Amino acid sequence: MSHTTDPTASGAAVSNALAEAATEDSELLTSIVRVARSIFGAAASSVFLFDAEADELVFEAVSGEGEGFLVGTRFPADRGIAGWVITTGQAMSATELTTSQVFARDLAESTGYVPDSIMAAPIVHRMAPIGVLQVLDPHPQSRYSVADLDLLAMFANQAALSLHILLRNRAARAGLRREGAEYDTLAKIAALLADMDDEQRGRGVALIESLHGMLAGMAR
Repeated sequence: MSHTTDPTASGAAVSNALAEAATEDSELLTSIVRVARSIFGAAASSVFLFDAEADELVFEAVSGEGEGFLVGTRFPADRGIAGWVITTGQAMSATELTTSQVFARDLAESTGYVPDSIMAAPIVHRMAPIGVLQVLDPHPQSRYSVADLDLLAMFANQAALSLHILLRNRAARAGLRREGAEYDTLAKIAALLADMDDEQRGRGVALIESLHGMLAGMAR
């Protein structure tokens, strides 16, 4: 007994599985920023994704100030504390933002919350920067502690794998959507052939076979 597989249905099943996995990765990132916020006694904590193609930083997870609306917001990757961290690949603790030459106050104001201090660490996967983990207005004792900055870097390491998997799943879903569009086109051609009379269908099949021969020649 032979079995046939519907490529569209298979693609949909894989896409659904990837969407579920991406949701779990987003939940893990949210858990990381919540724990970081709690440990550092911060007003807020967030994970930025570095979109290298657009040269922008994107809020992927937020806990505390702005968590209800900031996810998905984009900023230039060459500005602000987070921009400095993604550019240099170094962690940073900025305790006097009013005098900081790196801090971008206008970007902070656009989020609805302007902090007095920021701690930030790069999120790196296989030597490549893919994001930034930051906490806003941490407990005063943490702001001047090298050990606490190292601890934030450890949290960034935890976020790295989750953020990488999230990116990989998104790329896979995009690929499936492209393939799905191709399957839709083939299905429409098949439906047209089914509605034709025998003579029209014969000419249609001959045309498709000719096209197949051309494509096969291109693939060699």
